[in-house]
Amino acid sequence: MSHFNYSLSINFRQVLFLLLFLLIINSAKAQEQEKSLEVYGYIKADVGYNFKQIDPNWFDVLRVTKLPQYKDQFAPDGKIYFSVRQTRLGLNSLSQTPLGKLKANFEFDLFGVGPDVGQTTFRFRKAYVELGRFTVGQTESLFTDVDVTPNTLDFGAPPSRAFLRPIQVRYMQVGEQDRWGIALEQPGAVTESGIYAERIELQNVRPEFKLPDLAMDYRRITGKGYIELAGALKWIRWEDTGNAPIDLSGNEIGWGFNISSNQQLDSKTLFRGQLVYGKGIENHLTDAGADVGIKNNLSDPTTPVLGMALPVMGGLAFLERNWNSKWSSTLGYSQVRISNSDAQAPNAFKKGHYATFNLLYQPFSQAMMGAELQWGKRNNFSDGFSSSVVRVQFSIKYSFSHLVFENTNQ
Repeated sequence: MSHFNYSLSINFRQVLFLLLFLLIINSAKAQEQEKSLEVYGYIKADVGYNFKQIDPNWFDVLRVTKLPQYKDQFAPDGKIYFSVRQTRLGLNSLSQTPLGKLKANFEFDLFGVGPDVGQTTFRFRKAYVELGRFTVGQTESLFTDVDVTPNTLDFGAPPSRAFLRPIQVRYMQVGEQDRWGIALEQPGAVTESGIYAERIELQNVRPEFKLPDLAMDYRRITGKGYIELAGALKWIRWEDTGNAPIDLSGNEIGWGFNISSNQQLDSKTLFRGQLVYGKGIENHLTDAGADVGIKNNLSDPTTPVLGMALPVMGGLAFLERNWNSKWSSTLGYSQVRISNSDAQAPNAFKKGHYATFNLLYQPFSQAMMGAELQWGKRNNFSDGFSSSVVRVQFSIKYSFSHLVFENTNQ
């Protein structure tokens, strides 16, 4: 797979300097105006067992795209794991300015991805400022509804959940009963070369992003929860930079929408659900494979293959039950399905299933521990192969939030 996107690389020393800078600046000006600085986060330790096989780079999460593509790809069966990669730390800064309150947020965790995949290392998550109705920086896309994320121990989360944190410029209007927003967001896409992956002609194809992605959402408060509609529109373009008579340049329009909701069914039971459909928006989902696949166009000798924005459909439904003030459970299921192009590899990802059930104990507000049973299944495109895994995970989590200082002087 190729990742057609832009990345922001920050090393840990730079992070420490940034944190120190924020502390010094905020402390120095704390007496001048209304200002506060909060340090928050949590420490989370996981111990689990994978009864079958999963990509060792993703040992502590259930990603259905990372299950075996063929028999014994990650043999042998059965592995225990220990992890603290979900541990998180962040800063919230609030300042009063002539234009209104300015909020700044910076956050990272230890879940290595990209060149650091599988490692316990710094991962940049968020860095944004918010002034009035405008937000600039990296945070969740407007296509993402963070409130639909179920209360599970697994960090992989449902594969069909819309979830992306791009750099963006956002405008949002918030009312008493509804809100809406629109954003220009960092473009990106994941491509898969399929059965032609080894062809040298494809090595000269380069991404060419000329426009940002467009995202919008609207949320309406209901009697027992809310309902949210969101949409995304993107232009995916690639250029053949080679000199061969074959020209593989092309472009596709990606688009998608989702509807999500939280509904309080009774005083102790909460429903979280989401449905999503689109083309070329797989990278907007938690775990859905490539945005663009290859399809045959053999009747044209100049362009024998074409890129195709892959249709995707998914949904999730979860129930959360509070048994009493300290004990709770989450039960749910998610599915994501790709409509593959004809030149994708036979073992390309086609469909994923995900289900989980847990029992959680919260002795006091800052502490949580629990056990969770997880199941996932992967179906390949056309070779008839499927793989599944059962996992059990035990976790303990301690959350914290401390005001470094707070000054309410005007």
